[in-house]
Amino acid sequence: MVPSILFEIMLIGLLGIGSQWLAWRYRMPAIVIMSITGLLVGPIFGLMNPEEDFGNLYNPIISVAVAIILFEGALNLSFKELRGLGKPVFRISTVGAFLAWILGSLTAHYIAGLSWAVAFVIGGLFIVTGPTVIMPLLRQSKLKPRPAKILKWEGIIVDPIGALLAVFAFEIIAFLTANNPDGTALMMFFAASIFAAILGWAFGRGIGWMFETGHIPEFLKSPAVFIVVILCFTIADEIMHETGLLSVTAMGVTLANMGISSVADMRHFKENITILLISAIFIMLTASLQIETLLQMFSPNILGYVLLMMFIVRPLSIFISTIGTGLSLNEKVLVGWIAPRGIVALTVSSYFASILTEAGYEDANILTTLTFGLVFFTVCAHGFSVGWLSKKLHLSMEGRPGTLIVGSNRFTAELAKSLMKAKSPVIIVDSSWERLQHARKTGIPFYHGEMLSEQTEYHLDTIPYEYLIAATEYHSYNALVCTTFMPEYGRTNVFKVSPFHQLRNNNVEDIVDKVAGRILFKQEVSVDDLCSRLSSGYVFRQTVLTEKYKYKQYLEDREDTTVLLYFIKPSGQIKYYSEEMRNTPEKGDTIVSLTSQSKEFKKIQNKLDNQRNNGNNNGNGNGKGNGNRQ
Repeated sequence: MVPSILFEIMLIGLLGIGSQWLAWRYRMPAIVIMSITGLLVGPIFGLMNPEEDFGNLYNPIISVAVAIILFEGALNLSFKELRGLGKPVFRISTVGAFLAWILGSLTAHYIAGLSWAVAFVIGGLFIVTGPTVIMPLLRQSKLKPRPAKILKWEGIIVDPIGALLAVFAFEIIAFLTANNPDGTALMMFFAASIFAAILGWAFGRGIGWMFETGHIPEFLKSPAVFIVVILCFTIADEIMHETGLLSVTAMGVTLANMGISSVADMRHFKENITILLISAIFIMLTASLQIETLLQMFSPNILGYVLLMMFIVRPLSIFISTIGTGLSLNEKVLVGWIAPRGIVALTVSSYFASILTEAGYEDANILTTLTFGLVFFTVCAHGFSVGWLSKKLHLSMEGRPGTLIVGSNRFTAELAKSLMKAKSPVIIVDSSWERLQHARKTGIPFYHGEMLSEQTEYHLDTIPYEYLIAATEYHSYNALVCTTFMPEYGRTNVFKVSPFHQLRNNNVEDIVDKVAGRILFKQEVSVDDLCSRLSSGYVFRQTVLTEKYKYKQYLEDREDTTVLLYFIKPSGQIKYYSEEMRNTPEKGDTIVSLTSQSKEFKKIQNKLDNQRNNGNNNGNGNGKGNGNRQ
């Protein structure tokens, strides 16, 4: 066991973030790594048991974390995303959820052997997927926008619905099995649910109004929202258990659709907090399991239940509910397969296991085992298969890392052409139709619009592009673009090209150099320089490094005016040159540079000379041979 609670808290955080890093480093599902890590330090090696160690604080910590995670997910649910997706999302969240409840309850009764009462409670709960498991999978698999948005909306909307269905089923059971049935409790449930939704809407509108009117200073906005989320959740949950999830979801959706710029600024902070919470909660939940629970998980009735839920109940509910919604067969197959259960299912099932057992339903004691079995198997199966299946169904954007270039000019058009030759996705974005002629003439993919506008966010699919290059003639705009998209692309994947020569001595531009994105290529090479060099005959040149021709020799051979642009790894990965670049090209890498034409002429001339010399040598050899034979 760990020596202290402080050490245990540190270990939970370290293991959670370490699992996330391992998953990122080796391209594995993060939730699988976290689950296995929690099992290793908990029931297998017995290093910790957070549920026992934290005592009465364990459940409140889990509940608050789930509320914050669900709110952050709802904060991404803008109704503008539903263009063309409203019908399938609505049908899956209503008809699909109802079918999954009924079918899941029947399966729980006939296969898992649960009583009707317990089966209908757990059947309602198991319709949930949730942002804790869906978001990491979407981040890993790089699905096309349409199926990705459907899975995201379903996960966040159905999370509170599943918890409420379980509560509703329990209230119905309590009503029907009572000696003197009284509908007061049932009416209280409906009233509490309506109140929770209205409370979330009111808190969302209230905090949004305070942001817009300046009643909350910038430095307090994120902490204020953080506390208000907990307040909103607690008030609703104290009135009726599990309605707090509905309340924070309503609050998040309300804020997301108010069009407040501050919300977008806070979203990155919320995402960071959510990743930390998801990591910690998964470690805590799995580490708190008993070894008996793990062994019981492999019993025939539980395995049979899990398999039917994965291969029959989920696909059937999706296929029936999406009839006439316009989804393709491939999309239905993918959405019908991907339904991992997560934190909400684990936390709520433990609550119902206790109250159902107290109510006299002895079969409720296997709920924790049943829930973890469904969570673990779905997380592993869907986590490892989502990438493979999405590729097979042609619903994945996976491929060589792409580049999104902001600013159309002669250089960016030629750069895009070279990337296309390397079979790397590329697109040029510019608000000027006239400037886009450089891209249009050469058949380069382009988007006509303002990169920083809200419309572009909903119309331009940025999933295929891992790098962003801001290469307009306005350095301040380049810096603004880089600052805006740095949280999305990462600090090492955002670049800006230097401005015009005449701006270099301007103090403002010197300051801008230090803001956001790394300077692409070299500090002294501006957009104007690059375009001028192309006009004077410079060409894009590829050089492959070999065992005999190494990078050091290449640097010695190149002309001083050569601009090193990027190099391509044998795997297809692209590394752009920057003064802050730490990577060095190796054997097998292909270096792409902007080189003067004289260098190319010399190269061609040397090749011709070598061929001519070889031809003369061969001719002399043949003549001697013929003479000898004569």
